[in-house]
Amino acid sequence: MEGELVWKGNMLFEGRSGTGHPVLFDAHPASGGNDVAATPMEHMLLAVAACTAIDVVAILNKMKQPLSEYRVAIHAERAPEHPRRFTKVVITHHLKGDQLDPSAVERAVKLSDEKYCSASATLRLPTEVTSEFVIEK
Repeated sequence: MEGELVWKGNMLFEGRSGTGHPVLFDAHPASGGNDVAATPMEHMLLAVAACTAIDVVAILNKMKQPLSEYRVAIHAERAPEHPRRFTKVVITHHLKGDQLDPSAVERAVKLSDEKYCSASATLRLPTEVTSEFVIEK
């Protein structure tokens, strides 16, 4: 998996996923940004929500549990000191469906949480991250 990020001036960056999809990143005005896009940490939080939501919808579809509405609320707490990592994340699934079986929903959420959602697993487990640089002429 890969991607690229290009500086667009000030604190605005345009990212492009390995599959070619664009996404904007910015900083809060207090940090020099223009507040025209989500911050990197907001994107990370939304990625966790999207990852689990996609899992839950796929699992419930396989269980023949039809949804009429679904949203995921996600809240995070951050450390007060740098690197200000997430210290706690709470994911709340809000589902509607005429025939939803609570045990099926519980199983779908648990499977996403414990087995399938790679975004939340990345937050839970140590990940090796290395940095390098190239000065281009």
